[in-house]
Amino acid sequence: MSTDQTAAVNPGSGPRRPNSRFLLSHPAHLFSLGFGTGLSSFAPGTVGTLFGWASYLVLNLYLTVTDWAMLIAASIIGGIWICGFTARKLGIQDPSAVVWDEIVAFWIVLLLITPASFAGQLVAFVLFRFFDAVKPPPIRYFDRTVKGGLGIMLDDLVAAFCTLLVIALWRSV
Repeated sequence: MSTDQTAAVNPGSGPRRPNSRFLLSHPAHLFSLGFGTGLSSFAPGTVGTLFGWASYLVLNLYLTVTDWAMLIAASIIGGIWICGFTARKLGIQDPSAVVWDEIVAFWIVLLLITPASFAGQLVAFVLFRFFDAVKPPPIRYFDRTVKGGLGIMLDDLVAAFCTLLVIALWRSV
């Protein structure tokens, strides 16, 4: 039995990198790994955020602000569980392949800056990726102290807040 198969049978057998088989092994993995975007070998968080951006543009054609609020609330609450579940199965505290947190957090950013031009959305994307990757305070605090699914989701929600704060300050000048 390969290491990946052993880890799939015995999640406590050590950390591992997810693959397409793992992605499809449970619906929670499909969501937490961003429908496969988290499997990217290059910058999965960035790829997941790009998926969040694209999915926002498509969903925004059909959803009202109230629909978005309900979807985002459900995605945060469900995300705490699905991200924690996938992290436990992978044996990693905050796997880089788990990108649901980036997707939902970037939905919030886009919803709150809309209407925005492509350039405005691009600035939001760059700011969000900066805050998520660099994790300056206070994001670093939440990343280091809050664990499990809540911690996985929370640091990205704080990164979204920081992104929105910078955009609001920029717009007020």
